Amino acid sequence: MPEAPVPLRLELWNGQGISLGPEPTVTIRARGLAGLQAVARSTLDALGEAYVEGEIDIEGALPDVIAVAADLAAQGGGDPARAAPASRQAHSRARDRAAIAYHYDVSNEFYAAWLDPRMVYSCAYFHDEADTLEQAQLQKIDHILTKLALRPGQRLLDIGCGWGALAIRAAERFGARVLGVTLSQQQYELARERVAAAGLAGRVEIRIEDYRDVRGQFDRITSVGMFEHVGLANLATYFRRMHALLADDGVALNHGITSTDPESRDSPYGGGDFIERYVFPDGELPHLGLVARTMAEAGLEVMDVENLRRHYALTCRHWAERFEAAGPRLLELAGEKRHRIWRVYLAGCAHAFDQGWVAIHQVLAVKQGATGKGPLPLTRDYMYGAGRLPTGH
Repeated sequence: MPEAPVPLRLELWNGQGISLGPEPTVTIRARGLAGLQAVARSTLDALGEAYVEGEIDIEGALPDVIAVAADLAAQGGGDPARAAPASRQAHSRARDRAAIAYHYDVSNEFYAAWLDPRMVYSCAYFHDEADTLEQAQLQKIDHILTKLALRPGQRLLDIGCGWGALAIRAAERFGARVLGVTLSQQQYELARERVAAAGLAGRVEIRIEDYRDVRGQFDRITSVGMFEHVGLANLATYFRRMHALLADDGVALNHGITSTDPESRDSPYGGGDFIERYVFPDGELPHLGLVARTMAEAGLEVMDVENLRRHYALTCRHWAERFEAAGPRLLELAGEKRHRIWRVYLAGCAHAFDQGWVAIHQVLAVKQGATGKGPLPLTRDYMYGAGRLPTGH
């Protein structure tokens, strides 16, 4: 039990209870001895597992629930920003496809219930905290494509294209020819439907394909919210493949979650038993330093780095609120256990990014040794000048 007051009420299966601080904002109800033991262990992994497995019930606003859980973990002697390391597995093509299917192939209806209408499942970009999620996601896509200095007629590869939002925008607004690849069957099917509905079948191709199997040369490459699945051991392979696919005068942008630990050890998002077991099988997060070093070793020169950690805290907060609002529909679509997994995961991510336990970086790169003026303007002004679309466009 915590040494300092916590705004928590603990109730037992027989109705008895005790408040661990004044004016509790959260109630944890243990359904049996296993639930009580999870509360006593007071780690984020243990509390998350007990909630998902139905050993405890929780009442209270999700931000309060996560804050109380983190407080319990800290008072229990552990660092809430670190989780017990999960076992690591080789990232084979078959294993990666299975991991992607587990996370993304819940159902398209499930994700549509709490994502924005374009179904963009990655960090948004807020010009103002009052921006809607839909605005911020479109701003993120345009921010990326503007950073790339994407021009009409150029060939763009989108690694991990999701439901096709960036690929469609790149063709519609920027005039690119796009190949999007994913390992998710459901993403593939809906992305193709959306491309056809937009009248872009001749300019946008969507494939189910592993990034290691893509062939060809591309003027621009994007990877948004995908390299978390690559694995630390495969990071060199990933960036070497990006280098091989990029034209000599091309530009690549990697947008992904990073560890705040310089040693790239586990964090609540990128490892740990709970995340490994329930949310992101085989997910691993490198520190930005490892990203930059591995890119350099693969022959890519880093041109620009932007930390979007505060943007992801806002994004996850929007997702968690929308998830709560769609609760009955999501229970129907996914069942109670998966509903509980995503409910605590989204709120936990918002807290983790807000606290700086994890970060997210956009890294812009070109091939080392590029001669002449290069593919990018001399300064960063182009990223925020005339190329930026008005809010709400």
